Amino acid sequence: MDKLIVPDTGLMFWTIVTFFCLVVILKKAAWGPLLKAVDEREYRIKEDRLAAEKARAEAERIQSELSAEMAGVQTKSKELLDAAAKDGEALRARLKAEAEADAQAIKEKTAAELVEEKNRLVGDLRKEVAVLSVMAAEKLMRKSVDEGVQKTVLDGFFKDLEASKKAGHN
Repeated sequence: MDKLIVPDTGLMFWTIVTFFCLVVILKKAAWGPLLKAVDEREYRIKEDRLAAEKARAEAERIQSELSAEMAGVQTKSKELLDAAAKDGEALRARLKAEAEADAQAIKEKTAAELVEEKNRLVGDLRKEVAVLSVMAAEKLMRKSVDEGVQKTVLDGFFKDLEASKKAGHN
């Protein structure tokens, strides 16, 4: 036990020399590459962090651009819808006006046709009444009126009838 308490200077010297040799070997073989790997990893982490920050900033920029574009698209689509609604309303009003004008024209045409038909029917009825009157007069007189006399009498009758009609309306 005595040897444990008394230090041996030769053993201490060789232990210190061995320790320093081991430190030098470890520094060259293990710590150098290990510290270099740690430094490289730290550098890569810093670079990745910077790249991530740049990518995030770019993503935020793109997002803000897209938001602005979407707002512009929404505004433009609203404007287009408003314009389409105005155009539709104008078209509806124009078509309605055209339909009303067409209906009025048809009404006026029908009224004119009715007046024309009425006049034709009145004329036909007058001719028929005149023919029947002449036939009745013939029967009453028991003699036949010649065709030329009948035409002259009828024409005179119609002229008198037209004159009385115009005098009655005016």
